[in-house]
Amino acid sequence: MRAPSAISHPKATAMTRLPTRTVHLDFHTGPAIDDVASNFKADEFAATFQQAAVQSVTVFAKCHHGHLYYETDRPERHPGLPKSLDLLGEQIDALHRVGIRAPIYLSLQVDEYAANSFPDWIAVAEDLRAVKLSRGVFEPGWQVLDMSSPYAEYFEAQLDEVLNHLGVVDGVFLDMCWDQPSASTWAISRMRATGLDPADAGDRALHARAVAHGYMSRYQSMIMPHLAPDAPMSVWFNSRPTTALIEEIKYVSHVEIEALPTGGWGHGYFPHVARFVAPLGVPMLAHTGRFHKSWGDSGGLKPPTALKYECCQMLAHGVSAGIGDLLHPRGRLEPASYELIGDAFRHLARCEPFVTDGRSVTEVAVLMDPALGDAPGPVGVGIVRALQQLRVQFALVPPDADCSGVPLVIIPETTVIDRMGAGRLDTYLQAGGHVLVAGAAGVNADGGALLEAQGVDVEGISPYSHTFLWDTAGDENQFPT
Repeated sequence: MRAPSAISHPKATAMTRLPTRTVHLDFHTGPAIDDVASNFKADEFAATFQQAAVQSVTVFAKCHHGHLYYETDRPERHPGLPKSLDLLGEQIDALHRVGIRAPIYLSLQVDEYAANSFPDWIAVAEDLRAVKLSRGVFEPGWQVLDMSSPYAEYFEAQLDEVLNHLGVVDGVFLDMCWDQPSASTWAISRMRATGLDPADAGDRALHARAVAHGYMSRYQSMIMPHLAPDAPMSVWFNSRPTTALIEEIKYVSHVEIEALPTGGWGHGYFPHVARFVAPLGVPMLAHTGRFHKSWGDSGGLKPPTALKYECCQMLAHGVSAGIGDLLHPRGRLEPASYELIGDAFRHLARCEPFVTDGRSVTEVAVLMDPALGDAPGPVGVGIVRALQQLRVQFALVPPDADCSGVPLVIIPETTVIDRMGAGRLDTYLQAGGHVLVAGAAGVNADGGALLEAQGVDVEGISPYSHTFLWDTAGDENQFPT
């Protein structure tokens, strides 16, 4: 364990709120780079964040390449990092000296070192191909580890060493934690032991979810004793579907929404996910990026207005703002990046007093099917965009949510309502509520009207390719008949 720092630990505000201005500092550094952190200067590193009004920086203990960046005798330590340099420890100490939080990052299911050292630990698809994050078999891409294999214990040993090396941490961010079905010998053996059929895709998915919950529980229990007493960003498992949070909220302290609009997520993703998570009442943090495109776009800077807009949108949703950056392998931050980030964060700091302790008001509840996951599709994006443009305050909730007290419930065409749900809607309507049902959502399993008891009939599928709503509140003569 490292000797305790003489610097006092930065204190959180009342209720240990999430820091509102954070940076996620990527550091995925390949093994061929031989001068890692050669330009790193601890005080300059911390001063750059301080001048940019940053309150928390997530720093790397382990990257996707499977390399470690702290003082350790494990062979996975980056070969280009000087033996005398505890990069992670020095980053954390420097940030703490200026009152900035420093949660730590470890990559979980993506680990090139482990995959290359132990090929039988790689997840295997139904056709027995190794699972890889790439566009084709012969295209470059990250290899994906199977958490049913001994890799789970290998990672546990790494996590245990990091926690004991640091002693006390501000939080732990574990990345690449999605449900990964596998047909490996490890997964098949464990599925059969629990009565699941490895040949069934549904059972493989069930096993993947159970494995994820198992390691989430185990790793969380390891982390908790090492947390700073007032650490607001305690534990987060990234890449989990937020629609599964209702059952997984017990494993995390807060929610982080990764959503770089220009990096494939689009501008409709963040408001959709944020409004689905908000009713759970847990602290939220979102990540955009300083990149013009997506993660790793080292030479690209987002236009200042775009970055400021994205951060302000987070603040308006009651979400802490995070900006992703990429630390150069030599360990020096790029000044131009922090001019951009600092401009956005200083603006947020001026806005924060007007929203601190604010509470969202829900005028409309939109029933969304959790089975759709975090990708809402055209219907989800469309309804979020329409209600935002109408400046209606709304929340996205699952079909079994209690909507009493909300004046209007909207059921989009992709949401399925069962008989029990129809009964709840009938009770809601009798209590004076209002319901707007779109398309197929208004049809029950028997083909009849979902709200038949309320006098609604089903006339069948519209013969027209497009549907329009006409506002006839004004002069009716201005509209065709």
